[in-house]
Amino acid sequence: MTVPLVDLRPWFDGSGRAEVAARIDEALQESGFLLVTGHGVPSSLRSRVRAEARQFFALPGEVKQPYAVSVGGRGWLPPGAEANSYAEGVESPPDLKESYSVGAEAAVGDPSVDDFWFAPNVWPAEVPDLRDAASEYMGRMRALADELLTVFAAALSLPPDHFTRHTGNSTYTFNINWYPPLTTVGQPDKDQFRIGPHTDFGTVTVLDREPGVGGLQVYTKDGEWVDAPYHPEAFTVNIGDLMARWTGDRWRSTRHRVLPPHASAPDEDLVSLIYFYETDHDARITSLGPPVGHVDYPEVTASVYLKEKLDAITMD
Repeated sequence: MTVPLVDLRPWFDGSGRAEVAARIDEALQESGFLLVTGHGVPSSLRSRVRAEARQFFALPGEVKQPYAVSVGGRGWLPPGAEANSYAEGVESPPDLKESYSVGAEAAVGDPSVDDFWFAPNVWPAEVPDLRDAASEYMGRMRALADELLTVFAAALSLPPDHFTRHTGNSTYTFNINWYPPLTTVGQPDKDQFRIGPHTDFGTVTVLDREPGVGGLQVYTKDGEWVDAPYHPEAFTVNIGDLMARWTGDRWRSTRHRVLPPHASAPDEDLVSLIYFYETDHDARITSLGPPVGHVDYPEVTASVYLKEKLDAITMD
Protein backbone atom coordinates (compact mmCIF):
# COMPACT_ATOMS: atom_id res chain seq x y z
CA MET A 1 0.00 0.00 0.00
CA THR A 2 1.14 3.52 -0.79
CA VAL A 3 -0.57 4.63 2.43
CA PRO A 4 0.03 2.06 5.19
CA LEU A 5 -2.41 1.11 7.94
CA VAL A 6 -1.16 1.42 11.53
CA ASP A 7 -3.05 0.18 14.59
CA LEU A 8 -2.40 2.51 17.54
CA ARG A 9 -3.65 0.12 20.22
CA PRO A 10 -0.16 -1.29 20.98
CA TRP A 11 0.98 2.29 21.59
CA PHE A 12 -1.86 3.12 23.94
CA ASP A 13 -1.72 -0.12 25.92
CA GLY A 14 2.10 -0.15 26.01
CA SER A 15 2.48 -3.56 24.40
CA GLY A 16 4.31 -2.35 21.30
CA ARG A 17 5.26 1.29 21.47
CA ALA A 18 8.60 0.91 19.73
CA GLU A 19 7.03 -1.05 16.87
CA VAL A 20 4.29 1.55 16.33
CA ALA A 21 6.82 4.40 16.38
CA ALA A 22 9.05 2.58 13.89
CA ARG A 23 6.14 1.92 11.52
CA ILE A 24 5.09 5.57 11.63
CA ASP A 25 8.66 6.74 11.00
CA GLU A 26 8.80 4.50 7.94
CA ALA A 27 5.39 5.64 6.70
CA LEU A 28 6.25 9.32 7.02
CA GLN A 29 9.54 8.84 5.20
CA GLU A 30 8.03 6.84 2.35
CA SER A 31 4.51 8.23 1.97
CA GLY A 32 3.91 11.15 4.30
CA PHE A 33 0.46 9.60 4.78
CA LEU A 34 -0.90 6.74 6.87
CA LEU A 35 -4.20 5.35 8.10
CA VAL A 36 -4.59 4.89 11.85
CA THR A 37 -7.03 2.67 13.70
CA GLY A 38 -7.21 2.02 17.44
CA HIS A 39 -7.42 5.77 18.07
CA GLY A 40 -10.35 5.60 20.49
CA VAL A 41 -12.55 8.22 18.78
CA PRO A 42 -16.08 6.80 18.48
CA SER A 43 -17.58 6.57 15.02
CA SER A 44 -20.85 7.89 16.45
CA LEU A 45 -19.23 11.27 17.13
CA ARG A 46 -17.84 11.48 13.63
CA SER A 47 -21.26 10.65 12.20
CA ARG A 48 -22.91 13.24 14.43
CA VAL A 49 -20.63 16.06 13.28
CA ARG A 50 -21.13 15.07 9.66
CA ALA A 51 -24.93 14.97 10.00
CA GLU A 52 -25.08 18.39 11.65
CA ALA A 53 -22.77 19.87 9.04
CA ARG A 54 -24.89 18.51 6.22
CA GLN A 55 -27.86 20.37 7.68
CA PHE A 56 -25.91 23.61 7.45
CA PHE A 57 -24.63 23.08 3.92
CA ALA A 58 -28.18 22.24 2.76
CA LEU A 59 -29.39 25.71 3.76
CA PRO A 60 -30.06 28.27 1.01
CA GLY A 61 -27.14 30.49 0.08
CA GLU A 62 -28.82 33.61 1.43
CA VAL A 63 -29.17 31.95 4.84
CA LYS A 64 -25.49 30.94 4.88
CA GLN A 65 -24.24 34.30 3.60
CA PRO A 66 -24.13 36.10 6.99
CA TYR A 67 -21.56 33.50 8.08
CA ALA A 68 -19.31 34.01 5.02
CA VAL A 69 -15.58 34.57 5.65
CA SER A 70 -12.34 34.36 3.70
CA VAL A 71 -9.60 31.76 4.23
CA GLY A 72 -8.40 31.87 7.84
CA GLY A 73 -11.69 33.24 9.14
CA ARG A 74 -14.24 31.56 11.40
CA GLY A 75 -17.43 30.63 9.62
CA TRP A 76 -18.56 29.65 6.13
CA LEU A 77 -16.12 29.61 3.23
CA PRO A 78 -18.47 29.83 0.24
CA PRO A 79 -17.85 28.45 -3.25
CA GLY A 80 -14.99 30.26 -4.95
CA ALA A 81 -13.22 31.30 -1.75
CA GLU A 82 -10.18 29.08 -2.10
CA ALA A 83 -7.85 27.58 -4.70
CA ASN A 84 -5.25 25.33 -3.10
CA SER A 85 -3.13 24.96 -6.24
CA TYR A 86 -2.00 28.57 -5.79
CA ALA A 87 0.13 27.37 -2.86
CA GLU A 88 2.27 25.67 -5.52
CA GLY A 89 2.29 28.78 -7.70
CA VAL A 90 -0.16 27.20 -10.16
CA GLU A 91 -3.17 29.21 -11.29
CA SER A 92 -6.43 27.28 -11.41
CA PRO A 93 -10.17 27.77 -11.09
CA PRO A 94 -11.46 27.86 -7.50
CA ASP A 95 -11.86 24.61 -5.61
CA LEU A 96 -15.30 22.96 -5.89
CA LYS A 97 -16.18 22.95 -2.23
CA GLU A 98 -17.71 24.78 0.67
CA SER A 99 -16.26 24.72 4.18
CA TYR A 100 -17.27 25.58 7.69
CA SER A 101 -14.19 26.60 9.66
CA VAL A 102 -13.65 26.87 13.41
CA GLY A 103 -10.63 26.41 15.64
CA ALA A 104 -8.55 27.54 18.59
CA GLU A 105 -9.88 30.55 20.48
CA ALA A 106 -7.71 30.71 23.62
CA ALA A 107 -6.67 34.34 23.09
CA VAL A 108 -3.20 35.45 24.18
CA GLY A 109 -4.15 39.08 24.83
CA ASP A 110 -2.46 40.63 21.80
CA PRO A 111 -5.08 41.86 19.29
CA SER A 112 -2.59 41.60 16.42
CA VAL A 113 -2.36 37.88 17.18
CA ASP A 114 -5.83 37.10 18.49
CA ASP A 115 -7.80 38.72 15.68
CA PHE A 116 -6.48 36.15 13.21
CA TRP A 117 -5.23 33.10 15.09
CA PHE A 118 -7.65 33.01 18.04
CA ALA A 119 -10.78 34.73 16.79
CA PRO A 120 -14.02 33.64 18.50
CA ASN A 121 -15.76 30.79 16.76
CA VAL A 122 -19.03 31.57 15.01
CA TRP A 123 -21.80 28.97 15.09
CA PRO A 124 -24.89 28.92 12.86
CA ALA A 125 -28.09 29.56 14.79
CA GLU A 126 -29.97 27.51 12.20
CA VAL A 127 -28.10 24.33 13.23
CA PRO A 128 -27.82 24.70 17.02
CA ASP A 129 -26.41 21.24 17.69
CA LEU A 130 -23.37 21.72 15.43
CA ARG A 131 -21.53 23.63 18.15
CA ASP A 132 -21.59 20.86 20.76
CA ALA A 133 -20.77 18.12 18.25
CA ALA A 134 -17.89 20.02 16.64
CA SER A 135 -16.49 21.19 19.99
CA GLU A 136 -16.41 17.63 21.34
CA TYR A 137 -14.79 16.47 18.13
CA MET A 138 -12.10 19.17 18.31
CA GLY A 139 -11.29 18.13 21.86
CA ARG A 140 -10.83 14.54 20.74
CA MET A 141 -8.73 15.61 17.78
CA ARG A 142 -6.45 17.77 19.87
CA ALA A 143 -5.76 14.92 22.28
CA LEU A 144 -5.11 12.55 19.37
CA ALA A 145 -2.86 15.05 17.58
CA ASP A 146 -0.74 15.56 20.69
CA GLU A 147 -0.50 11.79 21.11
CA LEU A 148 0.65 11.47 17.51
CA LEU A 149 3.30 14.12 18.13
CA THR A 150 4.47 12.09 21.11
CA VAL A 151 4.72 9.03 18.87
CA PHE A 152 6.65 11.16 16.37
CA ALA A 153 9.15 12.08 19.08
CA ALA A 154 9.59 8.41 19.99
CA ALA A 155 10.10 7.57 16.33
CA LEU A 156 13.08 9.93 16.25
CA SER A 157 14.45 8.92 19.70
CA LEU A 158 13.71 12.41 21.04
CA PRO A 159 12.32 13.46 24.45
CA PRO A 160 8.55 12.75 24.58
CA ASP A 161 7.67 16.46 24.63
CA HIS A 162 10.03 17.52 21.85
CA PHE A 163 7.05 18.58 19.71
CA THR A 164 4.25 18.97 22.27
CA ARG A 165 6.16 21.51 24.35
CA HIS A 166 5.30 23.85 21.47
CA THR A 167 1.55 23.07 21.36
CA GLY A 168 0.30 24.37 24.71
CA ASN A 169 -1.80 26.99 22.90
CA SER A 170 -1.85 25.66 19.37
CA THR A 171 -3.38 27.63 16.51
CA TYR A 172 -5.30 24.58 15.26
CA THR A 173 -8.09 24.81 12.69
CA PHE A 174 -11.03 22.47 12.08
CA ASN A 175 -12.53 22.57 8.59
CA ILE A 176 -15.69 20.72 7.68
CA ASN A 177 -15.57 20.43 3.89
CA TRP A 178 -18.61 19.78 1.75
CA TYR A 179 -17.95 18.59 -1.78
CA PRO A 180 -21.21 19.19 -3.69
CA PRO A 181 -22.41 16.77 -6.38
CA LEU A 182 -22.01 17.26 -10.09
CA THR A 183 -25.73 17.99 -10.30
CA THR A 184 -25.11 21.08 -8.14
CA VAL A 185 -21.80 22.47 -9.43
CA GLY A 186 -22.03 21.45 -13.07
CA GLN A 187 -19.20 20.28 -15.29
CA PRO A 188 -15.82 21.21 -13.76
CA ASP A 189 -13.57 23.56 -15.69
CA LYS A 190 -10.20 22.42 -16.97
CA ASP A 191 -7.81 21.74 -14.05
CA GLN A 192 -10.58 22.31 -11.50
CA PHE A 193 -10.75 20.00 -8.49
CA ARG A 194 -12.72 19.66 -5.30
CA ILE A 195 -9.35 20.57 -3.78
CA GLY A 196 -6.45 21.36 -6.08
CA PRO A 197 -2.99 19.77 -5.69
CA HIS A 198 -1.21 21.06 -2.60
CA THR A 199 0.64 20.13 0.55
CA ASP A 200 -0.69 20.90 4.03
CA PHE A 201 0.99 23.65 5.98
CA GLY A 202 1.18 22.70 9.66
CA THR A 203 2.45 19.82 11.79
CA VAL A 204 -0.08 17.00 11.49
CA THR A 205 -3.47 16.72 9.79
CA VAL A 206 -6.12 14.25 10.95
CA LEU A 207 -8.80 13.57 8.34
CA ASP A 208 -12.07 11.69 8.59
CA ARG A 209 -13.42 11.18 5.09
CA GLU A 210 -16.06 9.41 3.07
CA PRO A 211 -15.16 7.17 0.13
CA GLY A 212 -16.07 8.29 -3.36
CA VAL A 213 -15.01 8.34 -6.99
CA GLY A 214 -14.28 12.05 -6.56
CA GLY A 215 -12.09 11.37 -3.54
CA LEU A 216 -8.59 11.80 -2.15
CA GLN A 217 -5.47 11.08 -4.17
CA VAL A 218 -1.83 11.25 -3.04
CA TYR A 219 1.29 11.86 -5.09
CA THR A 220 3.83 9.06 -4.85
CA LYS A 221 7.62 9.25 -4.81
CA ASP A 222 7.45 7.83 -8.33
CA GLY A 223 5.50 10.84 -9.54
CA GLU A 224 2.09 9.20 -9.88
CA TRP A 225 -1.32 10.18 -8.52
CA VAL A 226 -2.96 7.22 -6.76
CA ASP A 227 -6.25 6.84 -4.92
CA ALA A 228 -5.74 6.92 -1.16
CA PRO A 229 -6.98 3.71 0.46
CA TYR A 230 -10.03 3.92 2.68
CA HIS A 231 -10.85 2.11 5.91
CA PRO A 232 -14.16 2.92 7.65
CA GLU A 233 -12.66 2.91 11.14
CA ALA A 234 -9.45 4.74 10.28
CA PHE A 235 -8.38 8.34 10.24
CA THR A 236 -6.16 9.44 7.39
CA VAL A 237 -3.10 11.16 8.87
CA ASN A 238 -0.45 13.21 7.09
CA ILE A 239 2.17 15.76 8.01
CA GLY A 240 2.42 19.31 6.71
CA ASP A 241 5.21 21.57 5.51
CA LEU A 242 6.08 22.83 8.99
CA MET A 243 6.69 19.30 10.31
CA ALA A 244 8.70 18.35 7.21
CA ARG A 245 10.85 21.42 7.79
CA TRP A 246 11.09 20.60 11.51
CA THR A 247 12.46 17.14 10.68
CA GLY A 248 14.89 18.45 8.09
CA ASP A 249 12.88 16.74 5.33
CA ARG A 250 13.31 13.30 6.87
CA TRP A 251 9.53 13.11 6.58
CA ARG A 252 7.49 14.00 3.51
CA SER A 253 4.86 16.69 3.30
CA THR A 254 3.14 14.94 0.43
CA ARG A 255 1.12 16.53 -2.33
CA HIS A 256 -2.49 15.48 -2.47
CA ARG A 257 -5.73 16.51 -4.12
CA VAL A 258 -9.44 15.74 -4.10
CA LEU A 259 -10.78 14.80 -7.50
CA PRO A 260 -13.68 16.70 -9.05
CA PRO A 261 -17.14 15.14 -9.11
CA HIS A 262 -17.31 12.43 -11.74
CA ALA A 263 -19.93 11.83 -14.41
CA SER A 264 -20.29 8.23 -13.21
CA ALA A 265 -21.59 9.47 -9.83
CA PRO A 266 -23.48 12.71 -10.56
CA ASP A 267 -25.25 12.71 -7.18
CA GLU A 268 -22.16 12.01 -5.06
CA ASP A 269 -21.62 14.54 -2.32
CA LEU A 270 -18.97 14.02 0.35
CA VAL A 271 -18.27 15.59 3.75
CA SER A 272 -14.74 15.54 5.16
CA LEU A 273 -13.73 16.47 8.71
CA ILE A 274 -10.23 17.95 8.60
CA TYR A 275 -8.28 18.86 11.72
CA PHE A 276 -5.16 20.90 11.01
CA TYR A 277 -2.85 20.89 14.01
CA GLU A 278 -0.14 23.48 14.33
CA THR A 279 1.96 24.93 17.14
CA ASP A 280 1.87 27.94 19.45
CA HIS A 281 1.73 31.05 17.28
CA ASP A 282 5.14 32.22 18.51
CA ALA A 283 6.89 28.82 18.41
CA ARG A 284 10.38 28.95 16.98
CA ILE A 285 10.82 25.95 14.75
CA THR A 286 14.41 24.74 14.66
CA SER A 287 15.12 22.10 12.05
CA LEU A 288 16.42 18.69 13.03
CA GLY A 289 19.36 18.63 10.67
CA PRO A 290 21.65 15.67 9.97
CA PRO A 291 21.90 12.94 11.08
CA VAL A 292 18.15 12.92 11.91
CA GLY A 293 17.10 14.97 8.92
CA HIS A 294 18.61 15.71 5.54
CA VAL A 295 18.47 19.54 5.50
CA ASP A 296 19.28 22.06 8.23
CA TYR A 297 16.72 24.79 7.53
CA PRO A 298 16.93 28.27 9.07
CA GLU A 299 14.73 28.79 12.12
CA VAL A 300 11.23 30.19 11.48
CA THR A 301 8.38 31.54 13.59
CA ALA A 302 5.37 29.29 13.08
CA SER A 303 2.68 31.97 12.64
CA VAL A 304 4.72 33.95 10.11
CA TYR A 305 5.44 30.83 8.09
CA LEU A 306 1.83 29.61 8.15
CA LYS A 307 0.25 33.00 7.36
CA GLU A 308 2.28 33.26 4.16
CA LYS A 309 0.96 29.85 3.12
CA LEU A 310 -2.66 30.76 3.86
CA ASP A 311 -2.43 34.04 1.98
CA ALA A 312 -1.23 32.19 -1.11
CA ILE A 313 -4.43 30.13 -1.48
CA THR A 314 -6.94 32.92 -0.75
CA MET A 315 -8.97 34.06 -3.75
CA ASP A 316 -9.50 37.82 -3.95
